[in-house]
Amino acid sequence: MAEFRVERDFLGEVRVPKDALWGVQTQRAVENFPISGIRFGRRFLYALSLVKKACAEVNMELGLLDPKLGKAIVQAAEEVMAGTLDVHFPLDIFQTGSGTSTNMNANEVIANRANILLGSPLGTKGPVHPNDDVNMGQSSNDVIPTAIHIAALLAIEKDLLPALAELRASLGKKAKEFDPIVKAARTHLMDATPIRLGQEFSGYESQVAHGIRRVQNARPSLAELAIGGTAVGTGINAHPDLPGKVIERINRETGVQFREAENHFEAQASQDSIVEASGALKTVAVSLLKIANDIRWMASGPRTGLGELNLPAVQPGSSIMPGKVNPVICEAVMMVATEVIGNDATITVANSHSNLDLCTMMPVMAHDLQQSIEILANVARVFAHRCIDGITANVDVLRRNAEMSTAIVTRLNPIIGYEKAAELAKESARTGIPIKQLVIERKILSPQEAEKLLDPKVLTEPSKDLLGSGGG
Repeated sequence: MAEFRVERDFLGEVRVPKDALWGVQTQRAVENFPISGIRFGRRFLYALSLVKKACAEVNMELGLLDPKLGKAIVQAAEEVMAGTLDVHFPLDIFQTGSGTSTNMNANEVIANRANILLGSPLGTKGPVHPNDDVNMGQSSNDVIPTAIHIAALLAIEKDLLPALAELRASLGKKAKEFDPIVKAARTHLMDATPIRLGQEFSGYESQVAHGIRRVQNARPSLAELAIGGTAVGTGINAHPDLPGKVIERINRETGVQFREAENHFEAQASQDSIVEASGALKTVAVSLLKIANDIRWMASGPRTGLGELNLPAVQPGSSIMPGKVNPVICEAVMMVATEVIGNDATITVANSHSNLDLCTMMPVMAHDLQQSIEILANVARVFAHRCIDGITANVDVLRRNAEMSTAIVTRLNPIIGYEKAAELAKESARTGIPIKQLVIERKILSPQEAEKLLDPKVLTEPSKDLLGSGGG
């Protein structure tokens, strides 16, 4: 049978698990929000405890916090930062919209751990008090958005941007490797004028490059921290020097440059910066969805699909069909993309309900933003190294398709006109005779002229001589 201790707050008595480092307010939230089982992740808990550590150090420096208590708070916060106390953060992300429950969870865990370090029994709220000491000069309303920004920007800088750079590099290598290979392009899923496989992959590389820039553009907004605004942005009960000094310590600890919010009322009344960052992530997700789906289609087959690309065989594809290999990496990329798109919808709607002086859906916004960053980073690396790097091209299939495409007749528009060219395309589609053969048989072009003008590779570059040598 579980053992408990009894703690009290102004609402009454609550039974708390005997060995839990959390206290009465956390326990009330445990009981109030048994909703999803989804917890705050490691990066967010690191950021939250970093804020607590920095505030304790600054409050000691300002002469507001007893150094004996402050040092114990710092040590306890560092243990949370290191991840050794994660089991004591049991709260669901679907909770009070300000994240007060999780802020108090951190305050209680750090206070209890500090008190143990100082030789006091668990749950005594002394000599370190969770509100008076650990939360000194703070409010959930400035701490939680501050932790969200720190966690998100750290994940972007240390995980997502390097991962996207790896994916861009992999696509760039394939663009160069595949540059000599000609194929039929497709628009509306129908044959179009020839393109080089390398040109297609250069487009994918550029999509990722643009995505990197879009994510980088979200940096300045995420770098603004709300700490110091306390309850509603006025800074009540916080020393005026606290935010600047806290941010200096956060910058030293993380190696990332944060700054105080330009306007504390904006920083707490809404979370537009999170919407901005999520929008950039969504755009990256949409790009990856397109790239992965294109590659999946080009690799379809091996007998009844397009069969233009060969993907690395990373695992068997069917529990019933022997020898089947599926584009599983591409499919994982596509699922991550759809999750990120859904997260963005949640973040957008959540922020639209920032009523008056506080955004009150921050926990779910925090979780969804962090998840989007982390799964995009992870899947970008998987896509790069377990799919893109190992792709090979079926050159013969690609060349044959390019030569058989009726769309190469487009090159003849300046020579014989659109209408006559359309008739040739129609006849080629009906008979299966390549355009090049038809123009030779009809004496529209000589064999030498046809070879020169209708070479699929030549058609992948801008025309230097629209009339060629074929005349009218």
